Order: sequence, then structure tokens, then C-alpha cells
Amino acid sequence: MSLSSLSPEASSLKEALERFVSERCVPAEPECEAHVAKFSGPDRWTLPAVPPALETFKAEARSLGLWNLFLPRLIPDRLLSDSDGTSPSSTSPFAPPTYLSNREYGVLCEVMGRSPLAPEACNCSAPDTGNMEVLLQHGTREQQAKYLAPLLRGEIRSAFLMTEPDVASSDARNLECRLTKIAGEDGRTKYVLNGRKWWSTGAMDPRCKVALVVARMDYGQSSRPSADAARGTESREGSKRGDQTVVIVSMPHPGVTCVRPLTVFGYDDAPHGHAEVLLQDVELDESAVVLGEGRGFEIAQSRLGPGRIHHCMRSVGLAQRCYELMLERTFQRRTFGKYLHEHGSTRDAIADSKSDLEAARLLTLSCAEEIDRLGARGARDKIALIKVTVPELTSRVVDRAVQIFGGAGVSGDFPLARALVGLRSLRIADGPDAVHKQSLAKLELKKAKQRMHSRL
Repeated sequence: MSLSSLSPEASSLKEALERFVSERCVPAEPECEAHVAKFSGPDRWTLPAVPPALETFKAEARSLGLWNLFLPRLIPDRLLSDSDGTSPSSTSPFAPPTYLSNREYGVLCEVMGRSPLAPEACNCSAPDTGNMEVLLQHGTREQQAKYLAPLLRGEIRSAFLMTEPDVASSDARNLECRLTKIAGEDGRTKYVLNGRKWWSTGAMDPRCKVALVVARMDYGQSSRPSADAARGTESREGSKRGDQTVVIVSMPHPGVTCVRPLTVFGYDDAPHGHAEVLLQDVELDESAVVLGEGRGFEIAQSRLGPGRIHHCMRSVGLAQRCYELMLERTFQRRTFGKYLHEHGSTRDAIADSKSDLEAARLLTLSCAEEIDRLGARGARDKIALIKVTVPELTSRVVDRAVQIFGGAGVSGDFPLARALVGLRSLRIADGPDAVHKQSLAKLELKKAKQRMHSRL
């Protein structure tokens, strides 16, 4: 079976998605950019700055069955009703028409990656997808009803707060944001959250109504978990990274201040964007804790495995679009008496780009297929491999396209410059290359030792 093969149902979805992206999303990009450009300063993070076309596209995607395609497992029936509770689960427009494997969704994700509008139009954009997966897998019924249901319906957006400005956050043990546990006199437990985060994607979005925050437990005057309980959790990933815990914070919150928007190579990505966030005495109760104290690292990793498939395949789709623009350009421009495609250096760039694209695509789909068979933990080596390799391969493709376009390539007239910025930042997002190379090398060395011992 080919890594790109699809079931008949998935193949129909892909055809519909290709039409939706090429005929609706891509042509609307200039209009949406022009709409946001009309706003300046703080107004760029207000509801009027959200392009009206997005809501139109979301409605179209739902009607076409292109909604929530990322979902890895069945949605509980109790979450499938409309916001007024009237829609039965059998006809809910918020469940995908078929549940795709990670590999099948990867194929469709490449199509979505061709336009920055498509993932949100299909309710398949980060960080919402990862947050929905966390709530679906680990959330309580109360958490799912309050936060997951409106996210599934596309009524709200969300943020994930982990990275911090004052420490090297690629090592989760460095996190300084504190979640202080306080035992009340009435026997009830409360938590107080304090810290500073940044690169909090979506925190300034006016539609953001919930944030998942990773913090370190501070037991203060409360008793720590018993020694027996601590020993019982030693095998958990979370215990290896200290006391990191994930809590849910309703947004906006009086104790949460978005200090400033952050730019990525000058782009602010408004009205969604990225923010530096100050958390001051944010009071929470036990219902805000996801899965349990000390389970933050485990939760963070569970959302990153499939999430990296999404990022990488969208990167392939974006690079493929830039590659196609590069090919067209070589037929349109002449230098030194020849069309660009007649020059040997241009043909080298085309051949190298095709090779890089195919390698990136097959590596990612191979990883997705392994996640389907073995789970994210069993595919850790390939997850680390694509995280390091695919952003670099796709960046090279776009960089060659920029070079072929010359001055036009670094302008805002074409999607190349923004694409290059996004792909470069992926080498840092979700952990820098060096961390994943180290993880991959450790796994390879472990396998080598096992092979050597088996021969003794």
C-alpha cells in the first residue's frame, strides 16, 4: 500500500478539500490581508479585525464535511449537539463525516497547508487542534462540556502557554511559572497561578476564551504527595520533568495580562498572533487541573506527536505551492537570452526542490503510519526525525523559489517571504532542532546496544 493511498471516503474528502482551498481560500488571501491591514496598534487584536470571510468559509467547510478532520477518535455523543442542544448526534455538523487515520489526515493536511486560511476554515488550526485533543483524551466531563464543545463548534479559540522568556524552555525542568496549592479551612483545595509566558500563540485573539497553562507545582503550606504516591508515579513521563501540571484558565481573566504582541521576523500574525503573557495571582479550583498534578509533561507530549504530523504536512503543502510558483516563474522571465528554465542552475534548483519535497512528504507519512500502528510513544524516533528534517527540507525549497524570483521573492507581493519565515520558525517551535537531534541519537544508540547484546 502506498503511503499516499486513501480510502474511498478519504479520497472524496481530499477532492472536496482541494477544490475548497484552490477556489475559495487561496483567491481570498489578498482580501483578508487587506482587511487586517486597515487596523493598527491594539485594534489589530479586536473582533472587527477578524476577516469576515473566515466565518463564511467556516460555514462552507462544515457544509462540505471538511470540519474537524483532525480528530483522532470518536467524539462523545453528549458533545455533538449544537450550542442550543437541539441537534442529534447522528446529524451533527461538528463531527467529521469519517474518522481518518493519522496518515490519511496527513495527506489532507498537505492540501490545507497551501493556504493560511484553510486550517482555520476547517477548524483544524493550531493551537486549537492540540488543545482539543488534550481535552478529548484527558479532560473531565465538565471540562469537555465547558471548553471542548465550543471549540469543536468553532465558536471560540484557545491558547497554549508553556514557553517562558526568562529560562531556556526547551528543557521543561527550567519552567518557573508556579501553581501554588492551598488547602482551605473549609477542606477545599485551591490553586494560585503566577508567572510569565511568551510565544503564547492565540492569547491575544479576541475569540480566545480558554488557555491551557503549563506550570510547576508549589505545595507551599500544603502537604506534598505521600512517598508511596510519589513512588507510584515514577514511571510517568511527568515525574521525570518535576511537578509540571497543566491547568485550564478561562479567558479573559482579571489575573491574566497580555503584555505585548510578539513579531516573527516582523510579522505580527494579527488578529491571532503570539503574545507575552503575565499571570498574577490567578485563582483556580480543582476543576481547572487537567489529568492530575505532575502530569504536565505527559500531556504536553501527547499533544505534540500527531501535532507534528500536522505541522510537517502543512509545511509540505506550503512548500509545494511555492515550488509550483517557482516553476511558473521560470517560464515567464528571461535572462541573458534564455528563459530561466533553460539555465542549468535553475534546473538544478528544480531537481533539488523536487527531491526535497518528496523526501519531506514520505518521511512524514511514514511517521504518521507508524503512529497509527504503534502509537506516538512507539514512533518517538520518527517524530523526532521529521521535526528536525522536514522544516529544513521545505525551507530549502522555498529559499530556492525566493532566489528564482529575485527581488519579488522577498516582497509582500508573493507568499514566498512569509512562507520562508514560517518554516524557519518551525525549527524552534515545539522544541529546537538540537533537542530533537539529541533525542533521536539516544534512541538510535539504544537500538544499537540492543542489537550488539543480541549477538552475544
